[in-house]
Amino acid sequence: MGNPVPHDAPVLVIGLGRFGAATAGQLQRQGREVLVVDTDERLVQKWADRVTHAVQADARNIDALRQIGAQEFSVAVVAVGTSLEASVLVTANLADLKIPQIWAKAMSATHGKILARIGAHHVIYPEAEAGERTAHLLTGRMLDFIQFDDDFVLAKLYPPKSIRGVPLKDSGVRTKYRVTVVGVKSPGRPFTYATADTVISNHDLIIVSGASDDVEKFSSL
Repeated sequence: MGNPVPHDAPVLVIGLGRFGAATAGQLQRQGREVLVVDTDERLVQKWADRVTHAVQADARNIDALRQIGAQEFSVAVVAVGTSLEASVLVTANLADLKIPQIWAKAMSATHGKILARIGAHHVIYPEAEAGERTAHLLTGRMLDFIQFDDDFVLAKLYPPKSIRGVPLKDSGVRTKYRVTVVGVKSPGRPFTYATADTVISNHDLIIVSGASDDVEKFSSL
């Protein structure tokens, strides 16, 4: 087994569409070294002053990747747009260069399976995940929603009336609704961890965890 990749390792981002640009920008704000690569000279020039390095190159060509030193990176993100062929070629090239961590954007489940089979270690479905999140936000009182593996979710919402004004241990939130109140935000104050003695007021926001269906039902009370 290889050595673990340092949490602050430089990142190679290929493709400067909306997803790639957002990824590169956030990494730079976190203080990470970032090399962005795109075939579009205009996009490369735009990002030259925003990240550590920006290079115009065709990542579908493995020799072009070698020339820019892609093989020296431990982490790479394939953020190529809607071209499945380009996405597959770039991912295959990075796998051939033995990049330890390859994150690749997929447009469909089939696309994702192909990327995983040719060497992507992590496959991301940004459009599908955004659509699912929006659907959840539209169905109840939730203000934010994050879903993890095994149907576990975290949601930010206004508290149902049934749990307001009494300590959480007396509200029956776990036994009745099978969810856990993780945190509470009162107006003008930061989020704090909830305890059994926490009392939720009419003006609070809460962070709740649990199974997706249980959190949906709880948010609709």
